[in-house]
Amino acid sequence: MDTLAFLDHIRTLPSYNSQIVHIEQVPSRKPSYGELEEPLHPALHSCLEASQLLPVYSHQAAAINAARRGRNVFVVTPAASGKTLCYNVPVLDKILREKGGRALYIFPTKALAQDQLRGLRELAGSLGMDCATFDGDTPLEERAEIKRSAQIVLTNPDMLHLGILPNHQSWSRFLRRLNYVVVDEAHIYRGIFGSHVANVLRRLRRLCARYGASPQFICSSATISNPREHIERLVGLPFEVIDEDGSPYGGKGFVFWDPPLIDQAKSTRRSANTEATFLFTELVRGGLRTITFARSRKLTELIYIYAREQLAKEKPEFARRIKPYRAGYLPEERRLIERELFDGQLLGAVATTALELGVDIGNLDATVLTGYPGSITSAWQQAGRSGRRGERSLSFLIGLDNPLDQYFMRHPEAFFGKSFENALINPENPYIVKPHLLCASWEHPLTDEDEGMFGESFAKARAELEEQGLLKDRGGRWYLSPNIPYPAEDVNIRSTSRDRYTVVDASQGYRELETVEATVAFFQIHCGAIYLHQGEAYLVTELDLMTHTAYVMPTDADYYTQTKDITDLSIVEVNQQRDIGRVKVYLGEVEVTTRVVGFRKKRQFTEEVIGEEPLDLPPYSFQTVAFWFDIAEQTAQELAITELDFAGGLHATEHAAIALLPLFALCDRNDIGGLSTPAHADTGRPQIFIYDAYPGGIGIAQKGFELVEELWQATLKAISECPCEAGCPSCIQSPKCGNNNEPLDKKAAELILQGLLEMVASF
Repeated sequence: MDTLAFLDHIRTLPSYNSQIVHIEQVPSRKPSYGELEEPLHPALHSCLEASQLLPVYSHQAAAINAARRGRNVFVVTPAASGKTLCYNVPVLDKILREKGGRALYIFPTKALAQDQLRGLRELAGSLGMDCATFDGDTPLEERAEIKRSAQIVLTNPDMLHLGILPNHQSWSRFLRRLNYVVVDEAHIYRGIFGSHVANVLRRLRRLCARYGASPQFICSSATISNPREHIERLVGLPFEVIDEDGSPYGGKGFVFWDPPLIDQAKSTRRSANTEATFLFTELVRGGLRTITFARSRKLTELIYIYAREQLAKEKPEFARRIKPYRAGYLPEERRLIERELFDGQLLGAVATTALELGVDIGNLDATVLTGYPGSITSAWQQAGRSGRRGERSLSFLIGLDNPLDQYFMRHPEAFFGKSFENALINPENPYIVKPHLLCASWEHPLTDEDEGMFGESFAKARAELEEQGLLKDRGGRWYLSPNIPYPAEDVNIRSTSRDRYTVVDASQGYRELETVEATVAFFQIHCGAIYLHQGEAYLVTELDLMTHTAYVMPTDADYYTQTKDITDLSIVEVNQQRDIGRVKVYLGEVEVTTRVVGFRKKRQFTEEVIGEEPLDLPPYSFQTVAFWFDIAEQTAQELAITELDFAGGLHATEHAAIALLPLFALCDRNDIGGLSTPAHADTGRPQIFIYDAYPGGIGIAQKGFELVEELWQATLKAISECPCEAGCPSCIQSPKCGNNNEPLDKKAAELILQGLLEMVASF
């Protein structure tokens, strides 16, 4: 693809208004090959040769050699680098050499497992091996045969947790012979989800040991900053990390595209969705096969509709060759779109992150990212969907109107020159480990030996469960209370809360739509809320707190709702303290109490507030981990002299720091909360708190505590370099602020951050 020619064409169009702020020319790379230490089984060698998969790249050889030496292996290389072969080869070779061997492949989604099954069957089928997926879509009549005869089973963490481990007796033949466990896309297992999956994998290892098996793990991931730390915390075993990529790369033009300002004073920009539609349409019109990524199901549909309408005016034949792709479609619909992309029938698709993972959709020329997806890892995963066959490709990152996106637009070197983020999990979070101990006791009674599997928090968590009457000690073996029939059903591995609200469509015979965890229920399904389900809008007409039920009706409202809340935070315990220069920074346990007091109605796209209503809901409290820091007294005095708003400066600093923290940790802005105050009740001092927005914490505050000086520097840059006069969504305003972004003072925030950094530098 001639990327420069396309960019020259874009610059000649009337819609172009200097949106290109940076072009990174990522160079091409020739392949580097490696040698296997021992020959493969002749049948497998012939099969790989026939499929043109030999010779193997250097990272593939390193991974295969390490696995065949008995090591647990973690392959951390970019998209389309051939990671699949790193685990397929040792697995297939082992099964060919040792009859009766078994392997379990774990993928984060059913769609990815189905896609991988197609490729695996091409290899395994020709070798006479039986492989199958086992998930919620597997027909009941096929399940017994899969357990009995499948040599390789592909599944997902949800089915492993809910269906396989609690019914391990029926899987005993498979588990007894299990040689390998493959965990693909391991970077996905972070935060709450990753912390749950870490415990699911420990339960799997525990049952394997009971059946006399000790399987090796081969894991793969997109690039992250802390591969060894992450995988060893996820699985609980030592690993050999392979992170030198030997695959060829065609190179890429990576363009940072900032929507033009339409109001300089307020730093208001043209809609990123309009820019995405423009780029997608031009790429498709030029015959370039393209995926545009959107941040929500609704925006996916809207960009598709607008692009189709534009193409229909000039190239109607191309309008029929684009489609939207998102969760909520039937599996057969998604598979059809994937095949049409792979076969070249489609020129383009607008997709949610459902297409970010490694489903093979063939050779694409370009990708458009509508907004920074929250991490450098995800951005490269999305951009890596184009150029997957070694040809030069093009990617656009469109900046949204928020501090992190605009920071990258002004500092592309922070994206291209910075290492990837840290993936963070906390398997010993008590809100997570305790439910899994109940599941483990159902599977097999707990003993003191299980501390080696579940970690230092095991004994305390077990004792608390025993106190609550959920576990019973019988001669040094802890059994599940008979009052709990099937504990796995009560554990949602994608949240910390067992308590959920049911959303019911009152227009269709009270049909259940989905469940919402209690931690976010008051923010999402309060009375009067606009709630989105599979892209459709519903109005919440009633929230029954007694039965935990929200009743909704379909609506075509042209607005969305945003809650207003009041948050209090109390310090439970200070665990660590650092002196950075003359600034004291703390890490500890805190209790956060939030009361939702009302909500605003805001127009779609224009963000105009069209109404406000009060709410009377009970407070929600939880314990978590936070870091916080003191503000110098002299800074407060300086602000008073200059008549700047001290409280507004603290609040603005808090907002911007929360927005920039995902630079350093693989997390989303919504994973973090904050509080700022000129005089905190527990300390009497002005302070800013940033906390994990999940009970028990998942490691984000810990990372912020460790890197706080870098966070201050990035936050100051984001605020001071924003062209707005008094603060805007690109620097200090937050879309999730419960106080309606009041008070905020941009200049005061700059002085507070400058004061912090001066106190560090002057020490």
